[in-house]
This record gives sequence, structure tokens and C-alpha cells, in this order.
Amino acid sequence: MGDPAGIGPEIVVRAFNNAVISESAQLFVIGSSEPLLLAMQQTGIVLPILPILGPEQCREEPGIQLLTPPGLSVDKLTQGSISAAAGYAAVNYFESAVNLCLQGQLAAVVTCPIHKEAVQLAGYQNDIGHQEILARMTRSELTATMLMTQGLKVAHLSTHKSLADAVRYVRRPVIVEKLRLTDTSLKQWGISRPTIAVAALNPHGGEGGMLGREEIDEIAPAVAEACAQGLDIRGPYPADSIFYRAINGEFDAVLALFHDQGHIAIKVHNFADSITATMGIPFIRTSVDHGTAFDIAGQNQADETGLLRAIAAATAMLNRNLS
Repeated sequence: MGDPAGIGPEIVVRAFNNAVISESAQLFVIGSSEPLLLAMQQTGIVLPILPILGPEQCREEPGIQLLTPPGLSVDKLTQGSISAAAGYAAVNYFESAVNLCLQGQLAAVVTCPIHKEAVQLAGYQNDIGHQEILARMTRSELTATMLMTQGLKVAHLSTHKSLADAVRYVRRPVIVEKLRLTDTSLKQWGISRPTIAVAALNPHGGEGGMLGREEIDEIAPAVAEACAQGLDIRGPYPADSIFYRAINGEFDAVLALFHDQGHIAIKVHNFADSITATMGIPFIRTSVDHGTAFDIAGQNQADETGLLRAIAAATAMLNRNLS
């Protein structure tokens, strides 16, 4: 459900009101009933809520099958407000899903947005977002984010780092391991021989070192090393053209070197349909690619398209037919 004070409950209700949502997978929600009932009241959508205690109780019935972790009643939350209670609930919903995946009871988890400040207020000081929670709970040594939208897939060398720290992170060994992770993930999801392009860090690709030497000293050697290991890697190519080339079908994915380099490209190209996937964990996790949108929470304005796309992508990944 994500943060219960945000638009997560509304997009869940809207998504489950879609006739095709359950055609390819058995779905249930981990969250609380109060925000869902409020979202139904505000949207005019009426669906039965069917409480379950675990995935084994899921059944072929219309409505929202709901698993609520013990002690997570959120009937006193204020929509559109940051609170420790909402942050605590959001983390516990997600931790419950991750534990069920690790126990083999779930094939995949799809997440609605959480709010980083609410998570911090709840006492999770090291958990900036979903990816950090996943790394902690799965003990995965290397994780990374891939954003996807129609016609464009972008993996990220780094995400939640300041720009200064992200630049310092552009190092040959890091680039090579992220390229290997991206290649492995795409193969697991159904792309048998992925072609991956690497974005340059500096304007115009550094102009032969006049505008920065990272392309010469770190990025190009990393590309050469990955190619020597049998990967199909291209670049580095200037960031102002690489995404256009990918959209036109030249590459299966792009490795962006910092958060906004990749996020801006995805969201300008097709924000409504964009989703996130996590690489390097032992199960499938996809997510909407938008925030909690506290400014419109409770106003019957949220768009469920991203959630529907995230569910469809998780199903495609499980079936190894991601395109």
C-alpha cells in the first residue's frame, strides 16, 4: 500500500477496480482497511474487502484481498500529512511483503510510494527508501535501480547520493559491476542478449578531456573491461543524445551515472507509464515511479496507470518475457 496517508490507497482501489488486473496473477494487498475504505468513499468505487491471514488464503473472488500486519491500525491518520505513524506502517507493510518473498510464499512484490521523511520520523534512520530496505533485509551485496517506460529502460549507477558524491562514485570497478548486474537482470527477465549503452558524465562526453577526464580514465576502460567479459556494452555516449538513441531502438538499456540523469529522461519520455524495478535481489520487485503526492491525497485525482504497469511488468519478468 505504501504510505497510507498518500495516494497509495487510492491507486490501489482504482487498480483493483480494473477488470484485467487479476487475469495474469493472483494478487492481494498488504496494508490497512481504513485508508482503502476512505479511498472508496472519495472515489465512489465500491469493492469488497476480504481479510486474509496469509497468501494461502487467497481465493478467486472479486474485491481486495487484504493482509494487515498485526498492530497496524491507521484510522487516525490525516491524509496528505507526514507522520511517524504512516512511515512506520509503510515500512512494516513492505517488510511483511519482503519476508513472504524470502519465505517463498510470494513470487513478486509491487510497491506503492513511501515518504522518506515519514520513514525517518518512524525511526528507520538508515532506510532512505525501498532499495535500502531491500538491501538490509535480503543482505544483498549489490543492488541497483532500473527505471522503465515504453521504449526506454535505464539502470542507475547510483541513486540516493548527492551529486558531488555521485560524481566520486563514477569509478571503473563500480561501473563494471553495475553493467554485469544490469546484463544479468535483463537476461533473467527475458532479454537473451542485451545491448547496454553507458552515458557519459561530462558535457559532450568530456571533449577529449577538456571538460573532464572521467570518460577517459574510468568510463571507457570500464566499457572495454565489460566487453572483454563477453557483455555487449557501447559508449560512453553524451547524455544529451544517448536516450534518444535508446528510444529509437539502438540499445536495450542505458546505464545512467547518477539519479537525475536517468530519472529525467524516463519521466520526460513517458512519466505516466514509468515504473521502477530493483536489480540484485532474490525475487521480483517493481514499483510505481512517482511519490506519495500528498498535495492531491484524498482529492480523487490520483492516476493508477503506474501501478497497473508495475503489476504487468512484474508478471512479464516472472514469465521471462519482458520486452
